[in-house]
Amino acid sequence: MAKDNKQDNGLFSEDQLLKLKETKKELLKDQQKVEEEKEAQRQFERKQREKNMSFAELLERHGDSGDKY
Repeated sequence: MAKDNKQDNGLFSEDQLLKLKETKKELLKDQQKVEEEKEAQRQFERKQREKNMSFAELLERHGDSGDKY
C-alpha cells in the first residue's frame, strides 16, 4: 500500500515533492525580497551621506565633469 503512494524517485511521494518545490519557491522569493530591501537601504544611506557632504567634498568625489549636471 505504501508503495502505491511513492514514485520511482525514492523517498518522497508526488504530493510531498510538490510541497517541497512550493516551499523552495517561497523561500527563494523571500530571500530575493530581503536582498532588494537591503539594496534599497544601502542606496538610501548613500544618498543621505551625500546629502550631508559639502560641495567641495562632492566635487572632489565626482570630479568636475559637466556630464553629471
